[in-house]
Amino acid sequence: MTCFRVWLLGMLLLSAATNATEPVQSKRVLRVAAVITPESSGLLQQLGAEFEKQTGISVQVDSRQDVWGLARDGKVDLVIAHYGHRGTEEFFEGGLGAWPRPVFSNQSALIGPSSDPAKIAGAHDAVEAFRRIAESKSPFVVNNSQTEKYLAEVLWQAAGKPDRAGWYRDKGLRNQAETKDAIQAAALEHGYTLWGLVPFLIYRKEHPECGMNALMTDDPMFQRLMVSVLVRPDKVPGINASDAKAFERFLIAPETQAQIRVFRIPGFAGQVWWPAGRLNSGAFLSGGP
Repeated sequence: MTCFRVWLLGMLLLSAATNATEPVQSKRVLRVAAVITPESSGLLQQLGAEFEKQTGISVQVDSRQDVWGLARDGKVDLVIAHYGHRGTEEFFEGGLGAWPRPVFSNQSALIGPSSDPAKIAGAHDAVEAFRRIAESKSPFVVNNSQTEKYLAEVLWQAAGKPDRAGWYRDKGLRNQAETKDAIQAAALEHGYTLWGLVPFLIYRKEHPECGMNALMTDDPMFQRLMVSVLVRPDKVPGINASDAKAFERFLIAPETQAQIRVFRIPGFAGQVWWPAGRLNSGAFLSGGP
C-alpha cells in the first residue's frame, strides 16, 4: 500500500510539472479601429463583449479620428468609420480595403435651451423645427464642424431661405475635441445649435449646469451612416482576415442589429444608434461571398 502511495504521489508531481511547462494557448484577438462615437457611447464595448461570448475572439478597439493610418500600417484588421469620412474612399480606391458594408448610423441633433423659446421640442420634422427657430428669431449658433455646417445649410435651404439677419449667427465656431465653442456660445445666448448626439450627451453629463437639451433628434436627415471595411490581407501583411470577416457578419446579423436599435445612453430615453445592415446585398446577408 505504501509503494502505491509513493507511486501515486510521483505521478501527480510529474503531471503538475508537465502542465506547468506547457505553453498557455493565447486568446484570439481581433483588432478594430473605430471613429470615436461607437466607442465613447459604449456601443462597441457591448457588441464586442457579445461577440467574444459567442466566439471566444476578443475584440480590441482603437478609437480615434485617423483610423485609416492604423489600417495602412497593418495595426488593425477591420475599420469602422463614417461612409463620408475623408479617408474611406481613398482607402478603398487604393485597393487596400474590401467593399464597405453599412453597419449602423449615429446622428446629429438640434440642441437648445430648456426654455425652448422656439417650441421645437417633440417635433419630428427638422425643417419645421428650423423654421420655428427662424420665425421666432431665436439665436441659432452655427457649428462649423463639417457635418453640422453642411446640415445647417440644408435646413436653411429647405426652410425657404429665411432672412438670416439677427438670429443666424455664424462666427466660425466649432465643437472639437479640445474646445466646445459652438455649444458654449449657444448656451450663453440661450439659443440653438447642431451637434452630434453622442458627444453632446457626454458633454451634458460633464456640464449639467449648461441648461441645454437635445430637443429634436428623430428626423432621418440627422442620421450619418457608418461602414465596416475589411483590410485586405493580400495588400497589407499580418491581417486577421477570417476573424474580421466573422465580426463583420456578426455586426449585420439581425439579432445584432436589434441590439443596436435598443441601445441607450443613461440619462437619455431616445434612440442613439440606427441599424443599417439591411443596406447590404442579399447575397452577403444570406451567407454568400
